Amino acid sequence: MRPQDLPREARRRALPGALAPFARRDFRFQWPADLLTSWAFEMETLVLGWYVLVSTGSVMWLSLFAALQFIGTLVSPMLGVIADRLGQRTVLAAMRASYALFAAMLLFMSAAGLLGPVQVLVVAGLCGLVRPSDMGMRGALVGATMPPPLLMGAMALQRCSSDAARIAGALAGAGLAAALGMTAVYAFITVLYLAALALTLGVREGRAPAGQGMAAAASPWSDLAAGFSYVRRVPPLVAAMCLAFLVNALAFPLCTGMLPYVVRDVYGADRSVLGILLASFAVGALAGSVLLSIWGMRLLAGRIMLLAALTWFPLLLVLAWLSDATAGMVVVGVIGFVQTFCMVPMAVVLLRIAEDRFRGRVMGLRMLAIYGLPVGLLAAGALIGWMGFTPAASLFAGVGLVASLAVMLAWWRHLWPAEAPANGARPAGAAARAQ
Repeated sequence: MRPQDLPREARRRALPGALAPFARRDFRFQWPADLLTSWAFEMETLVLGWYVLVSTGSVMWLSLFAALQFIGTLVSPMLGVIADRLGQRTVLAAMRASYALFAAMLLFMSAAGLLGPVQVLVVAGLCGLVRPSDMGMRGALVGATMPPPLLMGAMALQRCSSDAARIAGALAGAGLAAALGMTAVYAFITVLYLAALALTLGVREGRAPAGQGMAAAASPWSDLAAGFSYVRRVPPLVAAMCLAFLVNALAFPLCTGMLPYVVRDVYGADRSVLGILLASFAVGALAGSVLLSIWGMRLLAGRIMLLAALTWFPLLLVLAWLSDATAGMVVVGVIGFVQTFCMVPMAVVLLRIAEDRFRGRVMGLRMLAIYGLPVGLLAAGALIGWMGFTPAASLFAGVGLVASLAVMLAWWRHLWPAEAPANGARPAGAAARAQ
């Protein structure tokens, strides 16, 4: 160990295992920046989703609004290329500046009395060009600044920021909108984004961007093609990408985007119940993140990811048949807990396997899997309108369970054995170099 690293290492050992990532200066800036960004995201989703549903009375308009927030998944791989060239911090800061700009646009329209469902959809579409990549860039930045032994704990804590924000965002969004109105809510959201931007600018990436030295030698498109080729050659990455698409297409639409419809038309409740339901999901997710931050290093990431996915879909089947809001809150909370044990290990598998020079592109391609979410939301809206919530949700859960079993069987030897690279048996990049 270099002498200049000794004080930092000493500080890391002095912290409890779950808090060890906070010994690193960059993580102390990134974690609150991610927290504030996620808080603003959750407030926007709740407030605007309810506004669109009440203004139009249409579940199809609601599903369209939810889908537009993820339209940018198609450009996520190119953002990954840019991040590999310029650095994850630079790209993430630019993205968060755009969130503040879009929030300020909605604030101005609300204050001027110009806000309507069409305007909301337009701004949601613009913001949706970059917003889906935020989570991937967060993970890539953690991977660039965090040593491998702390990676699982850091990713779990990073997920805690999202989960805690869901609780605060859901409750604050519902409460502020009811008490103060849309304009006051968007003034608060704009401030959150600006604060997140300032904190993001305080992060210093631990290594120079891998592609910085060859930017003139290769086009972005060839870099993107190299990223696709790299992922295709590494079985654990392919398996994680497939599972990511499945849960986004078949699981998240039922436990996030369609909840306003469930609250109003299945439970017969109002916006306050929607806030509590979203907070229940977040409380469960936060509990899972806390446990992972404490015990995550003892777990086999690939195996836990599979088991959690195979538990998630049966829980959605239970949710599909409930008509009581209180029971729904309990089940949604358990779903939130389980999905953390799927999504955090999935990110760890990707960051553990990916070589440094491909990290941005791998996480960008991971965000491409979120394209399943708008597809699933639009399909869910159409099917619910045609056959009702219970049959449609049961169909989604059943297909998701079968598909998850297929992923497990197809890539069993790459994800399940303790000696598999996805479970930490070899250092990052070893699996790829072995191909």
